[in-house]
Amino acid sequence: MKVNIHLNKRVAVIGAGMTQFRRRILETPQEIAWEASSKALEEAGLELKDIECVVIGSAPDAFDGVNLKGEYLSHGSGGIRKPSSRVFVGGATGVMAAITGWYHVASGMCNTVLVVAEEKMSPARPHPQSVFRYIWDPILEKPLNPNLIWIFAMEMHRYMATYGIKKEEIALVSVKNKRNAANNPYAQLGGNITVDDVLNSEVLVWPVQLLDISPVSDGGAAMIMASEDVARRYSDTPIWVDGVGWTLDNTEWPARDLAYARYLEFAARMAYKMAGIENPYKELDVIEPYDPFDYKELHHIEGLRIAQRGEAPKLLKEGVFDIDGDIPSSPSGGLLGVGNPIAAAGLMKVISIYWQLKGTAGKMQVKKPVHTGLAQAWGDLMQASTVIIMRN
Repeated sequence: MKVNIHLNKRVAVIGAGMTQFRRRILETPQEIAWEASSKALEEAGLELKDIECVVIGSAPDAFDGVNLKGEYLSHGSGGIRKPSSRVFVGGATGVMAAITGWYHVASGMCNTVLVVAEEKMSPARPHPQSVFRYIWDPILEKPLNPNLIWIFAMEMHRYMATYGIKKEEIALVSVKNKRNAANNPYAQLGGNITVDDVLNSEVLVWPVQLLDISPVSDGGAAMIMASEDVARRYSDTPIWVDGVGWTLDNTEWPARDLAYARYLEFAARMAYKMAGIENPYKELDVIEPYDPFDYKELHHIEGLRIAQRGEAPKLLKEGVFDIDGDIPSSPSGGLLGVGNPIAAAGLMKVISIYWQLKGTAGKMQVKKPVHTGLAQAWGDLMQASTVIIMRN
């Protein structure tokens, strides 16, 4: 990792914890946050008094039905009487929370940071999609009364049309990720399905069908980040953060290239440069790209420059991204299988890579030695992307 005079402290992850991802969890958002936090502290061998700073990640306030959600969640996140902050970049929040935790330690501000991400989507009525009606440009877009599935359907259609990709090829992502999620004790929708199951599921907005999309979920995730001296004191297997990257593309989605995740390429280049990675296909051992829809995993694998434009479906069909493939992708089961409590889902991706590199992923552990992993998330008005690279 290249360091500079301002960010010169090495940062490690030394503990992580999660709640189960489910719909209509009865616990309050604060209770969800604390369950994940206490598990992360236990794995790290720390107590709350050992934590110097807290970073909270959560998506729009409306999901949980409370305003000023960072302040609200600070009770359950151990943030009282500590420097606490909240970050929010839509679906990219979970990885951005981890990046912010890294920043706190790398800058020398804190030696220990508790990073907590929570989301409770079930209370949104009549459906979480209704919350998104307020994200559109009030002059250019709101009069059309769009919803996010419309936009994703246009992007998926553009991706398929530009590169001649068939729905059967994209459906293989759902088949793979739900199969992987069957090995994940926190997963909401793991199981064995077929391509025909995806193709015969309910059409939402063509070409998006029910099994192309991740479920509505509640859940929490947390991890402990520490400076090198603290990490070596408490862990024999610290996992180092060696690269981070984030970008925002144009907020005007009609002006963007919907066939290619340019926003992600820029974030990935930033993280690769920092981690000293020149050929991601050869140098990454395991990845967790953001997959709220099945086509987005392929879209993001290409944006990460692991596959050429339009070639990710071919590599998927050849088994490259299977759990025993050359570059296992979403061994956790991803959002399609584990669930999608938005901010917590992104941090779940980071935790999945942490557990893979530590060798404690249990039945999710990939079938080859792994030393370098990448987690990525995406969100806001589809233009924000966040990337983190870790090594053991």
